[in-house]
Amino acid sequence: MQRSLQKPYLGKALRRASIAGAIGCWAGTSFAQSSVTLYGLIDSGLRYTTNADKAGDSRWQTMSGGASESHFGIKGSEDLGGGLSAIFQLEDRFFTNSGTTDPAYPFFNTAFVGLQSTTYGRLTLGRQLNPFADAVMRTYITNPWLPTVYQFRPEVGMAQGVWTSSMAKYAAQWHDVTVEGSYAFGTTGAFGAGSQIGASIAYVPQGPVSLAAGYLDARDAVNGSAHFKAWTAGGTYTFDSTRFSLGWAENREDPGFTGNFPNGPYTTATLTALKFNNFTERTMIFGGVTQTVGAATHLSANVWRTLQEGKQTSGDGNATQFQLMADYNLSRRTDVYIEGDYAWYSGGLIGAQIQGFNGLSAAQGSTQLGAMVGIRHLF
Repeated sequence: MQRSLQKPYLGKALRRASIAGAIGCWAGTSFAQSSVTLYGLIDSGLRYTTNADKAGDSRWQTMSGGASESHFGIKGSEDLGGGLSAIFQLEDRFFTNSGTTDPAYPFFNTAFVGLQSTTYGRLTLGRQLNPFADAVMRTYITNPWLPTVYQFRPEVGMAQGVWTSSMAKYAAQWHDVTVEGSYAFGTTGAFGAGSQIGASIAYVPQGPVSLAAGYLDARDAVNGSAHFKAWTAGGTYTFDSTRFSLGWAENREDPGFTGNFPNGPYTTATLTALKFNNFTERTMIFGGVTQTVGAATHLSANVWRTLQEGKQTSGDGNATQFQLMADYNLSRRTDVYIEGDYAWYSGGLIGAQIQGFNGLSAAQGSTQLGAMVGIRHLF
């Protein structure tokens, strides 16, 4: 999804360097306006986490992206005339500590090309955000001024990896309503194995209330008859500089489901290590309050409640997670942040990765305390 459509959950536009030019047609009688934009974000933080391993040890570590995953990208468009444009986007996610690409993702985590019409909507092909993730991030995402994924955002794990490969996605907007539909083609095994379908609807008016809902259905990459299904719904209410959000998400796995790789971001072995294949049903209710103070400060308080039914009794469990965060803009492109989180886990959710992604240690005990400070720069 193009960054302009992500404005409701980014909270502020990235300042980008743009290169614009005109390309003439072969006959030289008309011109198509084209533009290419280079953009990015570099984030690095220091985090302290308790119960980071089975021995109960605490851990200090530098984080390559604490409030936002570090990334750079290039995107562009060409005006084809008659309200039709060709569009593309490429984006890589990397670790600031080592300068290497995040191994959880392909080199270009976002890679799509498509057509956008002022009348008929937008069609894109490639690796991109799925409709479930788009619905949440347009409306009731926690800490909406931050990009899609960061260290402690549990709801992203409910969106089947957020990005999907081999996807064809169509989006159309009527006034304040945006609808999306997608199909990701399976790349291994029998026809349909590893495929995914998705749909969402979002109502984002100028007024105080925003609402959205989304759905995904992924088929196992090997056993195509097994499904992983996800639903979400929620909304926000904004009063002056205060925003209240509330969301619900549910995941259901068939007994034979082992993974959706390579369309999803993780192999079966990785999903098993994260205990993501241990449940038949996982339900999360989450919400928060965000307060903007002046033009430079964001404050937020968030809570997540998760209930799980395991494929075996040992997989049953629940979790309650809390977070406080403050972010201060030193300039239009540079900000500093401080974050704290605390959680209780029981049963099959001890050791499960439901805090977020990008190297965060899953709790190996019934409680976990985390604290983080960092700085990020946007370009």
